[in-house]
Amino acid sequence: MRSIGRLEKGLRNNSYVGAEHARPVQAKNMKIIFLDRDGVINQFPGYGSYVTKIREFHFILGSLQAIRQLTQAGYKLFVISNQAGVGKGIYSLQKLQRIDAYMRRNVEKAGGKIHKSFYCTHRADAGCDCRKPGIGLLKKALKSLHKTIAHAQKAFFVGDSQGDIATGHRAGCKTIFVLCGRDNLRSLRQWKVKPDFIVKDLKAAAKIIEYENSGHSHNGRSRA
Repeated sequence: MRSIGRLEKGLRNNSYVGAEHARPVQAKNMKIIFLDRDGVINQFPGYGSYVTKIREFHFILGSLQAIRQLTQAGYKLFVISNQAGVGKGIYSLQKLQRIDAYMRRNVEKAGGKIHKSFYCTHRADAGCDCRKPGIGLLKKALKSLHKTIAHAQKAFFVGDSQGDIATGHRAGCKTIFVLCGRDNLRSLRQWKVKPDFIVKDLKAAAKIIEYENSGHSHNGRSRA
């Protein structure tokens, strides 16, 4: 491995979309990044736990700066997150909406922008296609830009779990595994699908993404 050192409800499918009246984008060479939320943008709440209220949402150091950097570089950023706590009745859709609004408000204060947030609120046993590692939410995100899933081959997926990396792989994205959240290098050894890159956090992932799109990349995986 080489190293580079609005709030809109979607209740019909038990999914929730957060957007700030985003306009359709027609750019020919659109640059897209899919981000998991917990463990990538904000601190992972722990196994079996959820961020259920705003005061439990804490940005990971450097994540706001990374989002600003990628926004200024012309990327469209989407949050793709499983939030089964809603389906389990642990917290409400309204609380999820407030947390999402809080996150994006602070992102914008820091100079970044999340184009839209897509959440699956199903329980794990619901059999939906929007819960990761399914790619239903990625399809919805791309559809909002008038793109098909084929465009995911030009995108990046940044996540902190096996499910995130499997999702990105299924969609054809380049995948980046961050070590600041749910899973670690020990668990990675057991995965059938390995990430394209392994980095410390979102700030390091942003450097990888910009380097890969600078024309200096070459085949292989990296560790940063």
